[in-house]
Amino acid sequence: MDTMGGYLLQALHREGVRHVFGVPGDYILRWYQLLSQSNLKHVGTSREDCAAFAADGYARCHGLGALAVTYGVGALNVVNAVAGANAESSPVVVISGAPGVAEQRQNPLLHHRFGPFCFQREIFERMTCYAAALDDPLLARRQIDRALELAQLHHKPVYLELPRDLVDAELPPALSPPTSSAPISDWDALEEAVAETLSLLAKAKSAAVLAGSELHRYQLQDELTQLVERGALPVAATLTGKSVIAERHPAYMGIYEGAMGGARTRELIERADVLLLLGATLNDVDLGIFTAKLDVQHMVQATADGVQIHHHRYTGVPLGDYVRALTAGIERSGRSLPVVEPPLAAIGFPITSQPMTVARLIGRLNDTLPQDMIVVCDTGDCLFASLELRVHARTAFLASAFYTTMGFAVPASLGAQLGSGRRPLVLVGDGAFQMTGTELATAAWKGLNPIVIVFNNAGYSTERFILDGPFNDIPSWQFHRLGELFGPLAGFDVHDEESFDSAWRSALAQTDRPSLLNVHLAPDDPSPAMRRLGEHLGKRVRAG
Repeated sequence: MDTMGGYLLQALHREGVRHVFGVPGDYILRWYQLLSQSNLKHVGTSREDCAAFAADGYARCHGLGALAVTYGVGALNVVNAVAGANAESSPVVVISGAPGVAEQRQNPLLHHRFGPFCFQREIFERMTCYAAALDDPLLARRQIDRALELAQLHHKPVYLELPRDLVDAELPPALSPPTSSAPISDWDALEEAVAETLSLLAKAKSAAVLAGSELHRYQLQDELTQLVERGALPVAATLTGKSVIAERHPAYMGIYEGAMGGARTRELIERADVLLLLGATLNDVDLGIFTAKLDVQHMVQATADGVQIHHHRYTGVPLGDYVRALTAGIERSGRSLPVVEPPLAAIGFPITSQPMTVARLIGRLNDTLPQDMIVVCDTGDCLFASLELRVHARTAFLASAFYTTMGFAVPASLGAQLGSGRRPLVLVGDGAFQMTGTELATAAWKGLNPIVIVFNNAGYSTERFILDGPFNDIPSWQFHRLGELFGPLAGFDVHDEESFDSAWRSALAQTDRPSLLNVHLAPDDPSPAMRRLGEHLGKRVRAG
């Protein structure tokens, strides 16, 4: 007969989860013991929030991620990272141990407690699509199945609280198979929405596609590629949707981010007489802090909530059904695609004694990035510089691009490598690395081999270009020497183009351990997008 803890492990494995991230604690220890005896692998992290970032990276690559922590001090430490997974639509399963049901009834003065026992669940209810305390063996099987189904249906985190005295409680047999909650299209509305879209495209002289993050989450990347190829449609991505199509594809025009992005991409998107917004959740980041100029009269918007064409709204039309039907209905076009601007390059690299700059760093990566690497990017100038970075494969770029939490990239790269099997390239600022860079030790311990490039510009560069002051200063770390502390790690101190070239080549060749390039950059050398963003936000901050 299934036990509560055992069934939770079986259900995770059934849904494709093979790794569980987390930090043990007494309220979750018995379940951890079952985990160690199961066919799932535990990946211990140095902090609980890092476990959540890792599960987020794993979920984006693998479809579903999981983490397990103890009550109170463990669970509350993952709140920020789980909020980020919610904002970025990443299906993460949060498993928290809890005091036993009997203990909660007796209401003792237990450690890690911070108020009524329901408080923790209520906190997670605010940032997940489903939250449940598994305090009744009669309901637990259905609650677990429901949580895993909703996580994958809505691409949002879920929360399960497991009392320690019920881990080995026996569950009654399932009385009936679970029913599916997957949305069913309103076929009449779908047919009409597609017909109206095709009519507009047939008359268009300059149609284009702006692809967003929901195409990642609903795994519609291949359908997007088929659509733009059949219709000969130029496509740009939002920053949060970056790499939704292979960025070396002839139809790909770059990142659209209003005035923050490139002029050529902006012109193609803003002057299109029919603009298909597919899976794009419009927010201040993707709109270039509201510098975008998109005319609703020329837009067809399709999201998980339905399709809107001009002022016509079609509900009951799931995004996937719409994209597939549109692709099937569009006629093959013989039109020529616009000429794509070549990726930013670093011509003549390396130049002797030439200090490293952000532009030359990104250009060199464009020239030499291996096709099988996945890029995991943190918040800061590395994120805005990545507008110019062209990855090879679809879904080969991960970032906290909307929630923009610092400290995402290094721990997320753990999950990204385990979930995708690809070697990660991590782009991270010196400030963000100081928050969660300890997970590089976990990568070394687990035999992983990310290459980490630290944009070391002596402080919080984003804030410097918004409103500078001594509060943006941080301590100076010798990042390249962390191998002395973390274990097998190749460290490189980079000041100029020659030393970068040597370090990059060595890191690519050294596949048996992580590598870290400590790249020294001038504090007054931001990416063009960062400079434009800082100037725009600075006016708001000073005016506020």
